[in-house]
Amino acid sequence: MTPDQVATALDGAVAYVSQGLDSGMGWGRYGDWGVTAVYGQGSGLVAVAIGTMDGPLVRLRDVELIARVPSEVRSDIHDLARREGASVRVNWSGDPEVEAWGVSMGAALEWGLSPEGYVERRDAVITDALCVAPGLAADPYGSKPIIQWCDVRERDSNAGAWPMKAEQERLSWDWTPLERIGPLSFGMCPSQVAGALNEEPAVRRGRHSHGEPWEEPGEWFLQEDRFDTAGVTAHYSYGHGRHPVLGAVTVHGRTGPQVEFDGIRLIGRPVSAVDAALTRHVEDSGRGLVIGCGGDPGPDGLNMYVRATRVGDTAVSEARFCGAEWEDHG
Repeated sequence: MTPDQVATALDGAVAYVSQGLDSGMGWGRYGDWGVTAVYGQGSGLVAVAIGTMDGPLVRLRDVELIARVPSEVRSDIHDLARREGASVRVNWSGDPEVEAWGVSMGAALEWGLSPEGYVERRDAVITDALCVAPGLAADPYGSKPIIQWCDVRERDSNAGAWPMKAEQERLSWDWTPLERIGPLSFGMCPSQVAGALNEEPAVRRGRHSHGEPWEEPGEWFLQEDRFDTAGVTAHYSYGHGRHPVLGAVTVHGRTGPQVEFDGIRLIGRPVSAVDAALTRHVEDSGRGLVIGCGGDPGPDGLNMYVRATRVGDTAVSEARFCGAEWEDHG
């Protein structure tokens, strides 16, 4: 199907967010339907991604795939695969993927309405799915059309387990807003960050120049270092002629140190509990609440955002602490 045919099939739906639809390969997000259509060479439909909260309910044989508990869907998929002699593997997110059916499962945070009618984060993750054409089924997220829509090559892959450090096993870090978090001061160079943590990064990510006027051809910019023992990721500010310096730190929810804000434990807790505590705090203090690009809340003026990370079927809190000059984009 072409983009025009997809729009017709969706009762004239408009892709309000799209990229490359006129170039022969691209994608379009149809928000009213909760689906994203991905097109390959010649603008032919090759994949459909089904959203968790707003997508249609999709049934594979007798298995409901969407907006369910991930472990339950995993069990149902394995049962169906045994009956049909299909092979199930684990994809990049730790969820089941079946080449014979062209299905790759995923999960995202559940949202709902508070008693007052406000949208709020829940403590669960629920399933979504990517359904692909046979030519992409051998490696859906490694195919060029899918990479253009959702490039997961530099995301942390998961083997299907989400180890969680117990509270008594976590270090406790102090936080001075806009200045430092634990032993890390904003403005440190990467070697100083590694030295303060007494650890070399397990993963180092960056990017090559995009051809901006201020970039030299082939220049590589360090963007972040992940430290698995400490349970944190260091994010760097960078630019042409400017060495990378620490601009933000994400404290991982499953493995990072505990950090408190006015008596509120921020790390490794149910997301709804931290959100509720922050809301009460800002109401009592009059400080105000800001919401980051990913829907992550934080106290106004402190450049800190409470994020959510997956732990199997649930989600726990983690946080990103930023320097004064850092603009967080999720």
